[in-house]
Amino acid sequence: MSEPVKRVAFVDDDADMRASNAQTLELAGYQPLLFDNARSALDHLTADFPGVVVSDLRMPGMDGLQLFAALRERDPQLPVVLITGHGDVATAVRAIQDGAYDFLTKPYPADALLRAVGRAYEMRQVALENRRLRTQAEQAAGASALIGISPAIEQVRRTIAQIGPTSVDVLIEGETGTGKSLVAAMLHRASDRRRRAMVTVDCGALPDQMVEAELFGHVANAFPGARWPRIGRIEAADQGTLFLDHVDLLTQSAQPKLLRAIEAREVVPLGGNEARHLDFRMIATSRQSMADTIRKGGMIDTLRYRLNRFTIALPPLRERPEDIPLLYAHFLDECARRHGRAVPALHDADWGDMRAHDWPGNVRELMHMAERRILEGEGALAPWSFENRPSLSDAVDAFEAQQIRSALSATRGNVSKAVDLLRIPRKTFYDKARRHGIRPSDWRGSGG
Repeated sequence: MSEPVKRVAFVDDDADMRASNAQTLELAGYQPLLFDNARSALDHLTADFPGVVVSDLRMPGMDGLQLFAALRERDPQLPVVLITGHGDVATAVRAIQDGAYDFLTKPYPADALLRAVGRAYEMRQVALENRRLRTQAEQAAGASALIGISPAIEQVRRTIAQIGPTSVDVLIEGETGTGKSLVAAMLHRASDRRRRAMVTVDCGALPDQMVEAELFGHVANAFPGARWPRIGRIEAADQGTLFLDHVDLLTQSAQPKLLRAIEAREVVPLGGNEARHLDFRMIATSRQSMADTIRKGGMIDTLRYRLNRFTIALPPLRERPEDIPLLYAHFLDECARRHGRAVPALHDADWGDMRAHDWPGNVRELMHMAERRILEGEGALAPWSFENRPSLSDAVDAFEAQQIRSALSATRGNVSKAVDLLRIPRKTFYDKARRHGIRPSDWRGSGG
């Protein structure tokens, strides 16, 4: 997968300034968009511009301050870095108070420009990612977001209504595919923090050697290759919600620091000495109960007790069979609309087969089955039916493939973790995955 284009809009009426700064940005891996006046920049910069704006303060016609004000109206989260002379520092400081990201005083070294742009670009990506997630959550949320008529699901909905508006930290427990991420999004949307970021951290997908840097950030030169400072995912959730997905997969070495961050609501970046005080709500998910996690040696006691203060347990689909017809009909309708197909007719016999199935993949498995039914037709409806019972060899192969897919889903495509879950050699894993036509890359970056 290619790296995303890192755009920086640079606005200055001085041609030499544009050329020299463009060269600096290009050498650092950015794609500069050059404008010789503010009006032209404003015509090109939309609310979803994925980069950073750097603008000189003094320009003929519309100046940098007016450009910043216009961009702030368009998107308050678009970072603007202002360039000023010594005589305009007070004006730049007032702009910072009004929401400008930073300012540079002429003459400034290339490193100062790259530091400001690097921090601003990272914040912009966090803002856009959470805007995307927030939009998805809002589209999924509503009366039918958590579908079902079973007492267990009705209780979960009541719990969300009761604690969603509070700031209490929540642990959501449930098997893979039960809807933990949906419940987390509903809790965030029900809170006063819904207009702020919900920052998602997939604890199972963090590289072992980078866990602490990702969570807590780092100062410049904290370790080899860390040229610029970087804020951590916890700090990015300030004033919003920190969503720790698959917290039961977090490495033990990072758990004590995470506990301190949760208890004190502060972080100390790697290589730094100064604590940064934060205000965030924490929502975490676990595929197994905290007691099971402790028993298997996966979590320290103190963190388990801190996470376990308020728990929502999501029932597996096999324990709420009365919800299967409603869920399946909903997914069929949704998939039919998405693919431009007709919704198929269903018969009483279909429901009997579906209720008898134990649904190891839970709601996600049911959703995937509905999509296959739309795309493949009648034969995809009940692969476990007695009329089409597979041979023992085929059944073993199907079970083997399902276990590999479940492991990849649980670990977000991380082969090392999937191999550990399945307790098989890595070569055996690759041989079986190849035989079943399974590609680990298909699970990387998927929701859980």
